[in-house]
Amino acid sequence: MKRRRVGLMGGTFDPVHIGHLIAAERALEAAALDEVRFMPTHRSPHKASRPGGTPEERREMVELAIRGNPRFRLEGIELERGGVSYAVETAEALLRREPGSDFVWIVGGDMVLYLPQWHRIEDIAGLVAFLGLGRPGYDVDLDSLPPYLQGRVTMADMPALDVSSTDIRERRGRGQSIRYIVPEPVRLYIEERGIYAHADDRR
Repeated sequence: MKRRRVGLMGGTFDPVHIGHLIAAERALEAAALDEVRFMPTHRSPHKASRPGGTPEERREMVELAIRGNPRFRLEGIELERGGVSYAVETAEALLRREPGSDFVWIVGGDMVLYLPQWHRIEDIAGLVAFLGLGRPGYDVDLDSLPPYLQGRVTMADMPALDVSSTDIRERRGRGQSIRYIVPEPVRLYIEERGIYAHADDRR
């Protein structure tokens, strides 16, 4: 039986935006994936501040964003586990659950050189491969990575998009439009619930 190639895109998705969706579509093509799973963290070890959206809201926004694309799925394993989300624990749990799948962890191109700093990265590299998405012309010297990562990381070009969840939250806080930066169902959900608005405006 053919093994499934599954891309994993982790993040707080606070909120999910068009850059995430474009990156996932690019990863599908570049790594010949069968599907990409959007995997919201419960709490990231790399981010000290609490997200603006609750775990339930961030999950719902991802589901709204990917609805209609049969090759995009929500992976709730880190939300359901709770606490700080470590990649090694997630990879081990996914492989126990789905031993017939090959997992590819999708990261930003600028994150590739920081992979050696990940918690138990040598163990992770034995469990999953990595796909780094960098802007055109963004060069990463893969030979500079430790031997256990060489051959486990590939790179692909990602269109240059100046979009970030931080900017979206700040725009909402200033009462500015986020139309076209996030999928329309996500925008409506954010505005209906008052997410990222001034604290006095939150319902």
